[in-house]
Amino acid sequence: MNTTTAERLDLIQIREDFPILKREIAPGIPLVYLDSTATSQKPLAVIRAMNDYYERSNANIHRGVHTLAEEATAQYEAAREKIARFIGARKSCEVVFVRNTTEAINLVAFSWGRKFLQRGDRVLLTEMEHHSNLVPWQILAQEKGLELDFIPVTENGLLDLDEFQRLLGQKPKIVAVTQMSNVLGTINPVKQIAQLAHQAGAVVLVDGAQSVPHLPVNVEDLEADFLAFSAHKMLGPTGIGALFGKEELLEAMPPFLGGGDMIKKVHLRSFSANELPHKFEAGTPAIAEAIGFGAAIDYLSRIGMERVAAHEREIIHYALEALSEIDGLTVFGPPADQKGAVASFTMRGVHPHDVSQILDSQGIAVRAGHHCAMPLHEKFGLPATTRASFYLYNTHQEVDQLVRGLAKVKKIFG
Repeated sequence: MNTTTAERLDLIQIREDFPILKREIAPGIPLVYLDSTATSQKPLAVIRAMNDYYERSNANIHRGVHTLAEEATAQYEAAREKIARFIGARKSCEVVFVRNTTEAINLVAFSWGRKFLQRGDRVLLTEMEHHSNLVPWQILAQEKGLELDFIPVTENGLLDLDEFQRLLGQKPKIVAVTQMSNVLGTINPVKQIAQLAHQAGAVVLVDGAQSVPHLPVNVEDLEADFLAFSAHKMLGPTGIGALFGKEELLEAMPPFLGGGDMIKKVHLRSFSANELPHKFEAGTPAIAEAIGFGAAIDYLSRIGMERVAAHEREIIHYALEALSEIDGLTVFGPPADQKGAVASFTMRGVHPHDVSQILDSQGIAVRAGHHCAMPLHEKFGLPATTRASFYLYNTHQEVDQLVRGLAKVKKIFG
């Protein structure tokens, strides 16, 4: 491991860009934010971009011809183009704005799935999926009589690829898989999965909620047919995300929602849909949020995703080594070189919610619960875990504070 890679990030300057990191949770107790897997903090550049829109250019988009409407439309569509470049999409029309990753996956399930899946068809998922990549397919399976299959997770937190290849023999119509687990941190070999799935005739949807914020992701290289991700996990605002879909797939899909802006013509008993991507963007969209999303893309692009990933690799190596020295603490998932900057753990004799509350009293924000992945926790026989997750603004010193906080937990519970 090259210990100088993370030093290329100017952490002092980066942390200056995030006003919330200066907050004290109580007098003399600074915030240590270790919950970026749930949502990231926002830099001033994003906050200012959204404020500037509201202060200078607030108007509805696409229809108006006055100055404010044209400015707002230009900023909104510029954000789409930035996102397309960021993920390596061929055309900006392959990027559809949605509310979040959940809505993106629902769009695919209920538009592509309703049109192209028939009774008895198989959908192949994994045991480590977030509920957002389980429940939409469960709903569709109940509605259309589909079969759901699951790639197992091994004891060390990896996908069983031998079983995956066996399941491909069942000829699934779609393979929907997370690129990075929000619990285990496992980085799945999505490119290999996509290649094998395509050979078996399946379409591939990638849940990129945890990968796009933390790794260089290129849809052409991954050979993904669909990619879903959220702005709020990658320095942007809540309430907006993106669905990438190959143009030919999106063209073949019916609209997901009906209303304004997704139509070309409307008659009393019929309508014709708008061109891509507007066919899937009904009603007034989250304009300010899209502009903030674009600003977040600008921020990450200036830093470089390779540098972000390098910093996080160093942080998770350091964290896992430090946590391994705590007696009675078990971290779940693969080793640091096979995972992102996520550490989900249990402490012997202490409920994860108690761990989280005691850490919070010391200003340390972590997550406790099943993290919207109940089946995965059931797989490992766990009611819950405590999760510490890291991002480009976290430091070794904050890992040390986490370790000291856990020492206090142990002391309180004897």
